[in-house]
Amino acid sequence: MSYSAPANKKIGQQPSFMQSRRLARIYCLEDFEAAARRHLPKPIFGYVAGAAENEASYRDNRAVFDEFGFMNRVLRNVSERKTSTTLLGQRYSAPFGIAPMGISSLTGYRGDLAQARAAETAGIPMILSGSSLIRVEEIMAAAPNTWFQAYLPAEESKIYDLIDRVETAGVKTLVITVDSAVVPNRENNLRSGFKTPLQPSFKLLWDGLTHPSWSVGTFLRTFAHHGMPHFENNSAECGAAILSRNASRDFSGREHLDWKVLSGIRRRWKGDLVLKGLLHPDDVAMAKRHGVDGVILSNHGGRQLDGAISPMRALPKAMEVAGDMSVMIDSGFRRGTDVIKALALGASSVFIGRPFNYAASIGGQAGVEHAINLLLSELRADMGMLGIVRLTELEPDMLVDLYKLKASRTHQQGSAR
Repeated sequence: MSYSAPANKKIGQQPSFMQSRRLARIYCLEDFEAAARRHLPKPIFGYVAGAAENEASYRDNRAVFDEFGFMNRVLRNVSERKTSTTLLGQRYSAPFGIAPMGISSLTGYRGDLAQARAAETAGIPMILSGSSLIRVEEIMAAAPNTWFQAYLPAEESKIYDLIDRVETAGVKTLVITVDSAVVPNRENNLRSGFKTPLQPSFKLLWDGLTHPSWSVGTFLRTFAHHGMPHFENNSAECGAAILSRNASRDFSGREHLDWKVLSGIRRRWKGDLVLKGLLHPDDVAMAKRHGVDGVILSNHGGRQLDGAISPMRALPKAMEVAGDMSVMIDSGFRRGTDVIKALALGASSVFIGRPFNYAASIGGQAGVEHAINLLLSELRADMGMLGIVRLTELEPDMLVDLYKLKASRTHQQGSAR
């Protein structure tokens, strides 16, 4: 199967005047964060940008890429470069996709839909979060190749009800996040004043008044056209409203989830099954034994266990035990060179979250498409400078572990003394 975007065709929805002004100053994925910081109220931006406790994992997710250098080749004909790849039996136009992000339609108007349509147009995978504010049925009608990520309910019967609903909606790839059985310590949310559901208050009103573009373009526009948003996909039924004085968003009850529960899901789910949130190679091996089709190595963008290693550090050992199972990866990817480093170490594809969330917040679907184009352009340029025309040419020996190289030189200098 394939739904890759047509070769050499520039994707893009025409942005509005304000969106065009914002996007004109965006030259790479990292630029979206500064623009979103200005555009979004502090609590909402803090929810997306923040990570757990001291943010050690969040920082390591970026630092790890500086530890690898390239050993590139020259004088090769690289005029026919292709970024396409095959993942879970389907052909995509690029080796990256959009990671699942909760409440994306609070940061940008119909944000989940904007991301899904942009991904569908571009021919890349997009994973809809179970904590999204738009029904999975509506997303699948607009973007039939969208994957769905589930936070499993506490009761087994409700798990199967959710799976049956997702299957009926037309989802072919089910992603189960497995690193969120316990609620993390996200004191950053307390510091920024974020909580869900949102509770009406003078501070919430003030945040809206001081960010009129977001208030009118996202918050009020959503209410005017679609009514009160709810958590639509955490279970088979509609969940809590996003704005409420009394309702609570329930994250508890997942502590009992284990491989036995997964076995039941595997028997019931006939499509592709992916586990997200693994780091330990033993868990990757267990996933393979349970018939899982793919795994996404992840530390949840640094939002769960602070101090968990970057998935890039887990990738080599995961590849040793994965066999023919697809090994994907997320957390901290921002550049084409980041993507290439993961692919060279064996990853099948890379998923990116926050930048696409920011892109939808400031530019809607056009913003997400702009982000995709930026990363595609970097990727094509990087391939040319590396001296390759196909992603399958990437090998681990194209990378140099700069940390080990420095340690080796230090050891040699010490021995010489």
